[in-house]
Amino acid sequence: MLPSKPTNPQDRIRRILADLETVRENLLALSDDIWLSIDHNDNDSLEEAVQFKLSYNKKMADFDALAAELSALIQQQTSVRPEDDEQTGLDNREHNERIIIELNREEPHQLDEHFTFKRPYGFILDGQATKGVTTWRRLFELVCRQLQQRAPERFASLPQHPDFISNRGHPSFSRDPKQLRAAMLINDGIHAEINLSANSICDMIRRLLIFYEIPIEKLQLFLREDRDADQTHGP
Repeated sequence: MLPSKPTNPQDRIRRILADLETVRENLLALSDDIWLSIDHNDNDSLEEAVQFKLSYNKKMADFDALAAELSALIQQQTSVRPEDDEQTGLDNREHNERIIIELNREEPHQLDEHFTFKRPYGFILDGQATKGVTTWRRLFELVCRQLQQRAPERFASLPQHPDFISNRGHPSFSRDPKQLRAAMLINDGIHAEINLSANSICDMIRRLLIFYEIPIEKLQLFLREDRDADQTHGP
């Protein structure tokens, strides 16, 4: 038996908002997969792939802007937020322990795994748990905010830190959102580049943990697919 579809109107709207973001993330993952599948030693294949990427990236930028506007319009009209079902134990130790117990019923995943076409549900970062996450973008935002609260001065240094600026001078964090392809405000005027696939987001989180001197294994990820499978095959 498949998991039941949401019957509550707000649940349906929340699912649609999450699906909209999931489509965006899957399109980014598809672009990565196609790029990695070509023979980079074949000049013709490489030239064709470059043209594809240029066109695809432009279409993706248009879609991303439209999806963001559509999501904002729906949320404004309905007062439904994708994060309404999230729960965190950051401010309550007992609640945090309950979330950890629930998450630990599922298989934990690590940052070095492959997450293409998979969806997050929750995470435990250095003993602090969050559940009800629906997208990789949101998971990235929550991890960044948790790190920012942990050491604000260190997080404030990210826009100028060479480890987060590409060889071509493109920053991963900036106080000027116009410097980023798709900017997401984290806190205190710092924006993060969010035009990233699931695997790229996990790689960025890995780099942040290294920057914060937090062992990689201190972050455990939990997937919605694992949870849905248990609900489908459970008693």
